[in-house]
Amino acid sequence: GPDGGDGGKGGNVILQTDSNLSTLMDLRYQKLYCGENGKPGGKREMTGKSGKNCVVKIPVGTLVHDLETGEMIVDLNEDYQSYVLVEGGKGGRGNTRFKSSVIRAPRKFENGASGEKKNLFLELKLLADVAIIGFPNAGKSTLISKISNARPKIDDYPFTTLTPNLGVVKTDDFRSFVIADIPGLVEGAHQGKGLGHRFLKHTERTRILVHLLDFSVENDRDPVSDYHTLQNELKQFSEKLFLKPQILVAGKVDHPEAE
Repeated sequence: GPDGGDGGKGGNVILQTDSNLSTLMDLRYQKLYCGENGKPGGKREMTGKSGKNCVVKIPVGTLVHDLETGEMIVDLNEDYQSYVLVEGGKGGRGNTRFKSSVIRAPRKFENGASGEKKNLFLELKLLADVAIIGFPNAGKSTLISKISNARPKIDDYPFTTLTPNLGVVKTDDFRSFVIADIPGLVEGAHQGKGLGHRFLKHTERTRILVHLLDFSVENDRDPVSDYHTLQNELKQFSEKLFLKPQILVAGKVDHPEAE
């Protein structure tokens, strides 16, 4: 008589952090992620194989939010951390399950359940000990390339850096710290101008801010004015951020006309 086994469970969608990643750009063009369907049950009461999980690699420091409520669901801030976003559906029941003393050869079976569905959005707040901040073209990428293993794109025009660069600075054989080059901030950053919100949030987890000031005259910048402008931007964005320890660094002082 009928001897069909149960269907396999559907695959989960799992987030997994990877310290080799530093942006969410790879996820930009794919909006839907699904686990594989479970396989049908087989003869002789064989249970179907479970569907493969869909594993999505993300940078360390990614926050997961509910798209509708904005509620934060989880903060994935450790390397190789995994989190099951949605569970796959339960496998259906084969006709063997419906045998009874009255019905010896049932034809009935039960379809599997649908898996979970969620609408979510991901936000990245980089994990770094130190953040280098300053106006565009202040020399942040050059500085991080000289003191760490980071190799950012460096050009002599504003907004060369559009995503933060991370580097590791070794202080001796056993100690090191992570430093981030934050893309150039502009006046009005706390209101989102020049992608300011996106850039400023990367400084929230850092312990120290390195404020790089441009002392050359080639960009018509006044370092004192720049300092006060960025201090105001930090304060308007977050009082906690404004109160973080800061180190002021005079950049481009070797420029022939530096003041």
